[in-house]
Amino acid sequence: MIDGERLRAARRARDLTQTELAELVGISMKSIAAYERGIRDPGTETVAKMAEVLGVTSDHLMGAEEQHQPTRIPVLGRIPAGIPLEAIEEVLDWEDIPARWLAGGKEYFSLRVRGDSMYPEYLDGDTIILRKTETCETGDDCAVMVNGDDATFKRVRLSETGMVLQPLNPAYEPIIFTAQQVQDLHVRILGVVVELRRTKRR
Repeated sequence: MIDGERLRAARRARDLTQTELAELVGISMKSIAAYERGIRDPGTETVAKMAEVLGVTSDHLMGAEEQHQPTRIPVLGRIPAGIPLEAIEEVLDWEDIPARWLAGGKEYFSLRVRGDSMYPEYLDGDTIILRKTETCETGDDCAVMVNGDDATFKRVRLSETGMVLQPLNPAYEPIIFTAQQVQDLHVRILGVVVELRRTKRR
């Protein structure tokens, strides 16, 4: 059975939308979405085509363990304003990612989730892996800098009229920006989540 999380992570690591991957593989975008959600399973030939496009192995997409040389990235507690990610000294831990993710000059960093605004999908103390980017798709979970403050972690909803930073916990209100406010308040995407890593609580 396809590992939906690995498929999503591999697609985002290649900076492809679901539509773009579907076109390259020759299937529908709805099929890609269903595979990533784990509600449909592709045939062997489709798995092989997706693996070729994404630069991974079929075994990887099917959840098998692979031998690879990992790359270490820092787990940051927060992202202070005005400091490049590579210069931040508050490193809480280190995480390994596959070296192949760095193909094409892509860069990654990691954050420790704080609070419960993204509950139940993300828990306080979770570690998230993000690809550094200044753009995202609507529905992506992103680290976002607002008005020079520390980054916030929210689900981003984009439209022609502006941007919404949507908490997943209904106890929290969404943060809504008009297109003009996005410019005036310097709202910018820092990274898009490609993987969630959780340590079992004892």
